[in-house]
Amino acid sequence: MTGIVKDILFSGDKQGELRSYPVAEAQAGKGIVGDRYYSAQGTFSSQLKDLPEFEMTLIEQEEIDSFNKITKLNYCAAKFRRNIVTQGIRLNDLVDKEFTIGNVKLKGIRLCEPCHHLSTMIGPEVLEHMVNKAGLRAQILVSGKIYISDTIMQP
Repeated sequence: MTGIVKDILFSGDKQGELRSYPVAEAQAGKGIVGDRYYSAQGTFSSQLKDLPEFEMTLIEQEEIDSFNKITKLNYCAAKFRRNIVTQGIRLNDLVDKEFTIGNVKLKGIRLCEPCHHLSTMIGPEVLEHMVNKAGLRAQILVSGKIYISDTIMQP
């Protein structure tokens, strides 16, 4: 099973807009350098403290496109507030599995379901249409850099 990194998004501020970057430094046990959760500034930082699921979040571009088509909205990936936008790989299949993005090794922890906070930012439709489709929380097992177009591979 393989896919690619379509976009890399993060923000240092819990309420700040996520911006696109060509590369991200993923640090095992810590997260993406420069991201709000890396510095424990994220909305859910206190709840996720000492848990590996805060380190990285991923979402499928295909699910964003489907959401926009069904709701007749036109949200960009950054509005969904996930770090890595993927294409060509089913993230739900990576729960409890190890996978790589380029030379970075990760483990899928659990689905990253839409929450009330996200619905206040982009609308209640997200709660209805993105359950089991809003992405994956992952633990970084081996540090490294992630680039746009890197291959995502599950052995």
